[in-house]
Amino acid sequence: MRDVIRRMERAGRPPLHSLSPEAARAAYAAGSGVLEIPKPALARVDELQIPARDGHPMPARLYAPAPAESGPLPVLLYLHGGGFTIGSVETHDVLCRELARQAGCMVVSLDYRLAPEHRFPMASNDAWDALQWLALNARTLGADPARLAVGGDSAGGTLAAVNAILARDAGLALALQLLIYPGTTAHQDTDSHRRFAHGMVLEEASITWFFGNYVRSPADRDDWRFAPLNAHDLEGVAPAFVCLAECDPLVDEGVAYADRLRAAGVAVDLEIYRGVTHEFIKMGRAIPQARQAHADCARALRLAFGLEN
Repeated sequence: MRDVIRRMERAGRPPLHSLSPEAARAAYAAGSGVLEIPKPALARVDELQIPARDGHPMPARLYAPAPAESGPLPVLLYLHGGGFTIGSVETHDVLCRELARQAGCMVVSLDYRLAPEHRFPMASNDAWDALQWLALNARTLGADPARLAVGGDSAGGTLAAVNAILARDAGLALALQLLIYPGTTAHQDTDSHRRFAHGMVLEEASITWFFGNYVRSPADRDDWRFAPLNAHDLEGVAPAFVCLAECDPLVDEGVAYADRLRAAGVAVDLEIYRGVTHEFIKMGRAIPQARQAHADCARALRLAFGLEN
């Protein structure tokens, strides 16, 4: 991990928060695959469009390890990270392929709308619209609507946690919420935000920039759809697999959210991967813990979907 950070420093690229949103998206996209594992081949990769509540067609990509005619597969809706400002289906293509391959499930990765063009709660609304659509249309895709999960990393982990609460309230049963270093707190005031503010891939200035792009006013930060730790009641939400990085500003709030879920009676598996930073799960070529996390996330999905005892 130190070697990865040194190489990033030697590259001398401008920090994302110093760029325009368009330039930051391009820079993130250009570097997103550098440390990824080789792209896994799958039997099925389809481009989709999912309608949002306002009629906007959201691009999405379906991954499946078996052809449609082989029978219905359990399905994960995946929501990419990027501080609600950057990231895409394309930047998380390898990760979604690997989850589909190892878990033996379908993955539908969503291009929800990004800030600052689309501010809070647009990303949350888009994610929830996609989950409802997937539940209604699973069979036409070759998926099993009775085995549905939601997941994501970073900001996508926030959206996944919010979706799990909305699903509980709507009576939509989910097998699992897969939360990879999710943001869950209203303000960057935990000890890990102070400890890892600089030099650990995700820096304080970038977090502030991301959230400044997304929220409309300071009051938005206290809304539970921005900060799931502010949710009044978590009882009855889907079981969770929470995957955290030890050297990450978001690690403390991830632990706090796992604790809140457990206190509400929700089954939680929590893994903290030692000595790694935010974004590590997309560094499988260089970081062994990334490959371990792929396997652990896939096993959590297989267990939740009844594919493994």
